[in-house]
Amino acid sequence: MIKVGIIGGAGYTAGELLRLLIHHPQAEIVFVHSTSNAGARICDVHGGLWGECDLCFSADYDLSAIDVVFLCSAHGKSREFWASNPLPEGLRVIDLAQDFRDESDGYVYGLPEWQRDRIKGATKIANPGCFATAIQLALLPLAAAGELTGEVHVTAITGSTGAGVKPSATTHFSWRSDNLSTYKCFTHQHLLEIGRNLRMIQPSFANDINFVPMRGDFARGILASVYTECALTAEQAVALYNDYYADASFTFVADGSVDLKQVTNTNKAMISVAKYGNKLHIVSVIDNLLKGASGQAVQNMNLIFGLDEREGLRLKPNAF
Repeated sequence: MIKVGIIGGAGYTAGELLRLLIHHPQAEIVFVHSTSNAGARICDVHGGLWGECDLCFSADYDLSAIDVVFLCSAHGKSREFWASNPLPEGLRVIDLAQDFRDESDGYVYGLPEWQRDRIKGATKIANPGCFATAIQLALLPLAAAGELTGEVHVTAITGSTGAGVKPSATTHFSWRSDNLSTYKCFTHQHLLEIGRNLRMIQPSFANDINFVPMRGDFARGILASVYTECALTAEQAVALYNDYYADASFTFVADGSVDLKQVTNTNKAMISVAKYGNKLHIVSVIDNLLKGASGQAVQNMNLIFGLDEREGLRLKPNAF
Protein backbone atom coordinates (compact mmCIF):
# COMPACT_ATOMS: atom_id res chain seq x y z
CA MET A 1 0.00 0.00 0.00
CA ILE A 2 1.13 3.55 -0.76
CA LYS A 3 1.08 5.59 2.44
CA VAL A 4 -0.32 9.05 1.69
CA GLY A 5 -0.23 12.39 3.47
CA ILE A 6 -2.11 15.55 2.48
CA ILE A 7 -1.08 19.07 3.45
CA GLY A 8 -3.85 21.67 3.21
CA GLY A 9 -6.86 19.42 3.51
CA ALA A 10 -9.83 21.81 3.63
CA GLY A 11 -10.13 23.04 0.02
CA TYR A 12 -11.91 21.69 -3.04
CA THR A 13 -8.83 19.96 -4.48
CA ALA A 14 -8.12 18.18 -1.19
CA GLY A 15 -11.75 17.12 -0.92
CA GLU A 16 -11.67 15.61 -4.40
CA LEU A 17 -8.31 14.00 -3.67
CA LEU A 18 -9.76 12.36 -0.57
CA ARG A 19 -12.78 11.14 -2.51
CA LEU A 20 -10.43 9.40 -4.94
CA LEU A 21 -7.86 8.08 -2.49
CA ILE A 22 -10.36 6.64 0.02
CA HIS A 23 -11.40 4.10 -2.61
CA HIS A 24 -8.01 3.70 -4.31
CA PRO A 25 -7.08 0.02 -3.91
CA GLN A 26 -3.37 0.76 -3.44
CA ALA A 27 -3.50 3.87 -1.21
CA GLU A 28 -3.73 4.33 2.56
CA ILE A 29 -4.31 7.84 3.94
CA VAL A 30 -2.06 8.36 6.97
CA PHE A 31 -2.82 12.02 7.73
CA VAL A 32 -4.71 15.01 6.38
CA HIS A 33 -3.24 18.21 7.79
CA SER A 34 -5.26 21.39 8.18
CA THR A 35 -4.29 24.26 10.46
CA SER A 36 -7.78 25.76 10.47
CA ASN A 37 -9.65 22.47 10.99
CA ALA A 38 -7.32 20.47 13.23
CA GLY A 39 -9.30 17.95 15.29
CA ALA A 40 -12.47 18.24 13.20
CA ARG A 41 -13.87 15.28 11.35
CA ILE A 42 -13.08 15.37 7.67
CA CYS A 43 -16.68 14.54 6.76
CA ASP A 44 -17.83 17.65 8.64
CA VAL A 45 -15.86 19.79 6.20
CA HIS A 46 -16.20 17.63 3.09
CA GLY A 47 -19.85 16.64 3.48
CA GLY A 48 -19.82 14.28 0.51
CA LEU A 49 -17.56 11.96 2.51
CA TRP A 50 -20.16 11.11 5.17
CA GLY A 51 -20.16 7.34 5.58
CA GLU A 52 -16.93 7.08 3.55
CA CYS A 53 -14.33 8.45 5.94
CA ASP A 54 -13.93 8.49 9.72
CA LEU A 55 -10.61 10.36 9.78
CA CYS A 56 -10.02 13.70 11.49
CA PHE A 57 -7.83 16.57 10.37
CA SER A 58 -4.49 16.58 12.13
CA ALA A 59 -2.51 19.46 13.55
CA ASP A 60 0.75 17.57 13.15
CA TYR A 61 2.31 15.49 10.42
CA ASP A 62 5.22 13.07 10.08
CA LEU A 63 6.66 13.14 6.57
CA SER A 64 8.90 10.17 7.37
CA ALA A 65 5.80 7.96 7.88
CA ILE A 66 4.49 8.27 4.31
CA ASP A 67 5.52 7.43 0.76
CA VAL A 68 3.95 10.44 -0.99
CA VAL A 69 2.72 13.85 0.10
CA PHE A 70 0.16 15.91 -1.79
CA LEU A 71 0.48 19.66 -1.27
CA CYS A 72 -2.97 21.25 -1.60
CA SER A 73 -2.40 24.62 0.00
CA ALA A 74 -2.66 27.99 -1.73
CA HIS A 75 -0.19 29.15 -4.36
CA GLY A 76 3.06 30.25 -2.75
CA LYS A 77 2.59 28.05 0.31
CA SER A 78 4.54 25.09 -1.09
CA ARG A 79 7.82 27.00 -1.13
CA GLU A 80 7.11 28.16 2.42
CA PHE A 81 6.41 24.57 3.47
CA TRP A 82 9.75 23.27 2.19
CA ALA A 83 11.59 26.24 3.67
CA SER A 84 10.58 24.97 7.13
CA ASN A 85 10.44 21.20 6.55
CA PRO A 86 13.28 18.90 5.43
CA LEU A 87 12.41 16.52 2.61
CA PRO A 88 12.87 12.92 3.82
CA GLU A 89 14.86 10.69 1.53
CA GLY A 90 12.58 8.65 -0.72
CA LEU A 91 9.47 10.76 -0.16
CA ARG A 92 7.58 11.55 -3.35
CA VAL A 93 5.96 14.98 -3.67
CA ILE A 94 2.97 15.96 -5.80
CA ASP A 95 2.34 19.71 -5.60
CA LEU A 96 -1.05 20.98 -6.76
CA ALA A 97 -0.03 24.64 -6.44
CA GLN A 98 1.79 26.65 -9.11
CA ASP A 99 5.04 27.12 -7.15
CA PHE A 100 7.20 24.69 -9.13
CA ARG A 101 5.49 24.50 -12.53
CA ASP A 102 8.61 26.04 -14.07
CA GLU A 103 10.34 22.75 -13.14
CA SER A 104 12.63 24.48 -10.64
CA ASP A 105 14.12 22.58 -7.68
CA GLY A 106 14.01 19.24 -9.51
CA TYR A 107 10.26 19.14 -10.15
CA VAL A 108 8.82 17.53 -13.27
CA TYR A 109 5.78 19.13 -14.90
CA GLY A 110 3.05 16.51 -14.46
CA LEU A 111 1.12 16.47 -17.72
CA PRO A 112 1.15 12.74 -18.60
CA GLU A 113 0.09 13.24 -22.22
CA TRP A 114 3.36 15.10 -22.70
CA GLN A 115 5.84 13.77 -20.10
CA ARG A 116 4.68 10.30 -19.09
CA ASP A 117 8.17 8.75 -19.13
CA ARG A 118 9.72 11.57 -17.12
CA ILE A 119 6.90 11.39 -14.58
CA LYS A 120 7.50 7.67 -14.08
CA GLY A 121 11.07 8.37 -12.93
CA ALA A 122 10.32 11.51 -10.93
CA THR A 123 10.30 12.09 -7.19
CA LYS A 124 8.74 15.56 -7.32
CA ILE A 125 5.78 16.49 -9.54
CA ALA A 126 4.35 19.93 -10.24
CA ASN A 127 0.72 19.26 -11.10
CA PRO A 128 -0.50 21.45 -14.00
CA GLY A 129 -3.08 24.19 -13.70
CA CYS A 130 -6.65 23.49 -14.79
CA PHE A 131 -6.87 25.98 -17.68
CA ALA A 132 -3.32 25.01 -18.63
CA THR A 133 -4.29 21.34 -18.84
CA ALA A 134 -7.31 21.95 -21.09
CA ILE A 135 -5.47 24.36 -23.39
CA GLN A 136 -2.28 22.34 -23.69
CA LEU A 137 -4.23 19.18 -24.51
CA ALA A 138 -5.78 21.17 -27.37
CA LEU A 139 -2.36 22.19 -28.71
CA LEU A 140 0.14 19.44 -27.85
CA PRO A 141 -0.27 17.47 -31.12
CA LEU A 142 0.30 20.60 -33.22
CA ALA A 143 3.39 21.61 -31.25
CA ALA A 144 4.85 18.09 -31.36
CA ALA A 145 4.45 18.08 -35.16
CA GLY A 146 5.89 21.60 -35.55
CA GLU A 147 2.55 22.84 -36.87
CA LEU A 148 2.03 25.79 -34.50
CA THR A 149 2.83 28.53 -36.97
CA GLY A 150 0.46 31.40 -36.15
CA GLU A 151 -1.10 33.17 -33.22
CA VAL A 152 -3.26 31.05 -30.95
CA HIS A 153 -6.66 32.32 -29.84
CA VAL A 154 -8.35 30.82 -26.78
CA THR A 155 -11.66 31.49 -25.08
CA ALA A 156 -12.21 29.17 -22.12
CA ILE A 157 -14.98 29.06 -19.55
CA THR A 158 -14.67 27.53 -16.09
CA GLY A 159 -16.99 26.58 -13.27
CA SER A 160 -17.11 28.38 -9.94
CA THR A 161 -15.05 25.72 -8.15
CA GLY A 162 -12.04 26.91 -10.15
CA ALA A 163 -11.92 29.96 -7.87
CA GLY A 164 -11.39 27.87 -4.73
CA VAL A 165 -13.43 27.15 -1.63
CA LYS A 166 -13.26 30.60 -0.02
CA PRO A 167 -16.28 32.67 -1.14
CA SER A 168 -15.85 35.94 -2.98
CA ALA A 169 -18.07 38.40 -4.83
CA THR A 170 -17.67 36.54 -8.13
CA THR A 171 -18.28 33.05 -6.70
CA HIS A 172 -21.38 33.90 -4.67
CA PHE A 173 -24.38 31.96 -6.03
CA SER A 174 -26.64 34.97 -6.45
CA TRP A 175 -24.03 36.72 -8.61
CA ARG A 176 -22.79 33.69 -10.54
CA SER A 177 -26.20 32.18 -11.35
CA ASP A 178 -27.52 33.10 -14.82
CA ASN A 179 -24.41 35.20 -15.37
CA LEU A 180 -21.21 35.17 -17.45
CA SER A 181 -18.13 37.39 -17.24
CA THR A 182 -14.54 37.62 -18.41
CA TYR A 183 -11.52 38.10 -16.16
CA LYS A 184 -7.71 38.31 -16.38
CA CYS A 185 -7.97 38.75 -20.16
CA PHE A 186 -4.59 38.13 -21.86
CA THR A 187 -2.88 38.08 -18.43
CA HIS A 188 -3.98 34.82 -16.77
CA GLN A 189 -1.20 33.19 -14.74
CA HIS A 190 -1.52 29.86 -16.58
CA LEU A 191 -0.19 31.53 -19.75
CA LEU A 192 3.29 31.26 -18.25
CA GLU A 193 3.29 27.47 -18.08
CA ILE A 194 1.43 27.09 -21.38
CA GLY A 195 3.85 29.30 -23.30
CA ARG A 196 6.92 27.81 -21.67
CA ASN A 197 5.90 24.24 -22.41
CA LEU A 198 4.76 24.79 -26.00
CA ARG A 199 8.07 26.50 -26.77
CA MET A 200 9.95 23.59 -25.20
CA ILE A 201 8.07 21.20 -27.49
CA GLN A 202 8.32 23.42 -30.59
CA PRO A 203 11.21 25.88 -30.14
CA SER A 204 10.27 27.73 -33.35
CA PHE A 205 6.92 28.79 -31.89
CA ALA A 206 7.23 32.50 -31.16
CA ASN A 207 3.68 33.77 -31.54
CA ASP A 208 1.19 35.11 -29.04
CA ILE A 209 -1.30 32.96 -27.15
CA ASN A 210 -4.34 35.19 -26.80
CA PHE A 211 -6.34 33.88 -23.86
CA VAL A 212 -9.70 35.21 -22.65
CA PRO A 213 -10.90 33.32 -19.55
CA MET A 214 -14.57 33.36 -18.61
CA ARG A 215 -16.52 32.60 -15.45
CA GLY A 216 -19.39 30.19 -16.05
CA ASP A 217 -22.68 29.86 -14.19
CA PHE A 218 -22.00 26.22 -13.25
CA ALA A 219 -19.95 24.51 -10.55
CA ARG A 220 -17.36 22.40 -12.34
CA GLY A 221 -15.78 21.88 -15.72
CA ILE A 222 -13.74 23.76 -18.33
CA LEU A 223 -14.52 24.17 -22.02
CA ALA A 224 -11.66 25.66 -24.03
CA SER A 225 -12.34 26.85 -27.59
CA VAL A 226 -9.02 27.21 -29.40
CA TYR A 227 -8.25 28.22 -32.97
CA THR A 228 -5.16 28.99 -35.03
CA GLU A 229 -4.19 29.19 -38.68
CA CYS A 230 -2.99 25.81 -39.89
CA ALA A 231 -1.87 24.39 -43.24
CA LEU A 232 -3.08 20.88 -42.47
CA THR A 233 -6.26 19.60 -44.09
CA ALA A 234 -9.11 18.55 -41.82
CA GLU A 235 -8.29 14.89 -42.44
CA GLN A 236 -4.60 15.41 -41.68
CA ALA A 237 -5.38 17.30 -38.49
CA VAL A 238 -7.77 14.66 -37.19
CA ALA A 239 -5.24 11.93 -37.99
CA LEU A 240 -2.53 13.89 -36.19
CA TYR A 241 -4.63 14.17 -33.03
CA ASN A 242 -5.74 10.54 -33.13
CA ASP A 243 -2.14 9.38 -33.52
CA TYR A 244 -0.86 11.62 -30.72
CA TYR A 245 -3.49 10.45 -28.22
CA ALA A 246 -3.66 6.82 -29.36
CA ASP A 247 -1.97 5.59 -26.16
CA ALA A 248 -3.45 8.16 -23.78
CA SER A 249 -5.38 6.68 -20.89
CA PHE A 250 -7.77 9.58 -20.40
CA THR A 251 -7.68 11.87 -23.45
CA PHE A 252 -9.92 11.04 -26.38
CA VAL A 253 -10.55 12.61 -29.79
CA ALA A 254 -14.28 12.66 -30.56
CA ASP A 255 -15.83 12.09 -33.96
CA GLY A 256 -18.05 15.16 -33.53
CA SER A 257 -18.63 17.93 -31.00
CA VAL A 258 -17.86 17.61 -27.30
CA ASP A 259 -19.55 18.95 -24.16
CA LEU A 260 -18.88 19.21 -20.44
CA LYS A 261 -21.27 16.45 -19.39
CA GLN A 262 -19.02 13.93 -21.14
CA VAL A 263 -16.24 14.66 -18.64
CA THR A 264 -17.58 16.14 -15.39
CA ASN A 265 -16.87 13.86 -12.43
CA THR A 266 -14.16 12.03 -14.43
CA ASN A 267 -10.44 12.31 -15.18
CA LYS A 268 -11.17 12.32 -18.91
CA ALA A 269 -10.46 14.97 -21.51
CA MET A 270 -12.49 15.05 -24.71
CA ILE A 271 -11.26 16.88 -27.80
CA SER A 272 -12.89 17.80 -31.09
CA VAL A 273 -10.98 18.98 -34.18
CA ALA A 274 -12.47 20.80 -37.18
CA LYS A 275 -11.19 22.94 -40.07
CA TYR A 276 -12.85 26.15 -41.24
CA GLY A 277 -11.02 27.74 -44.16
CA ASN A 278 -7.45 28.22 -42.99
CA LYS A 279 -8.41 27.99 -39.30
CA LEU A 280 -8.10 24.84 -37.22
CA HIS A 281 -10.63 24.83 -34.38
CA ILE A 282 -10.02 22.61 -31.36
CA VAL A 283 -12.42 22.26 -28.43
CA SER A 284 -11.11 20.68 -25.24
CA VAL A 285 -13.27 19.80 -22.21
CA ILE A 286 -12.18 18.60 -18.77
CA ASP A 287 -13.40 18.56 -15.18
CA ASN A 288 -11.34 21.33 -13.55
CA LEU A 289 -11.23 19.55 -10.18
CA LEU A 290 -10.27 16.13 -11.55
CA LYS A 291 -8.28 16.13 -14.80
CA GLY A 292 -7.52 19.78 -14.01
CA ALA A 293 -6.31 19.08 -10.46
CA SER A 294 -6.87 16.11 -8.12
CA GLY A 295 -7.56 13.38 -10.68
CA GLN A 296 -4.42 14.25 -12.58
CA ALA A 297 -2.51 14.25 -9.28
CA VAL A 298 -3.66 10.66 -8.64
CA GLN A 299 -2.83 9.78 -12.24
CA ASN A 300 0.69 11.06 -11.58
CA MET A 301 0.91 9.08 -8.34
CA ASN A 302 -0.04 5.94 -10.24
CA LEU A 303 2.70 6.57 -12.79
CA ILE A 304 5.36 7.27 -10.15
CA PHE A 305 4.61 4.03 -8.28
CA GLY A 306 4.32 1.85 -11.39
CA LEU A 307 0.57 1.27 -11.14
CA ASP A 308 -2.02 1.13 -13.87
CA GLU A 309 -2.52 4.76 -14.84
CA ARG A 310 -6.31 4.35 -14.45
CA GLU A 311 -6.20 2.90 -10.92
CA GLY A 312 -8.74 4.63 -8.71
CA LEU A 313 -9.88 6.83 -11.59
CA ARG A 314 -12.51 4.73 -13.36
CA LEU A 315 -15.28 7.23 -12.84
CA LYS A 316 -18.68 7.69 -14.48
CA PRO A 317 -19.49 11.12 -15.96
CA ASN A 318 -22.52 13.11 -14.83
CA ALA A 319 -24.38 12.54 -18.08
CA PHE A 320 -27.68 13.97 -16.80
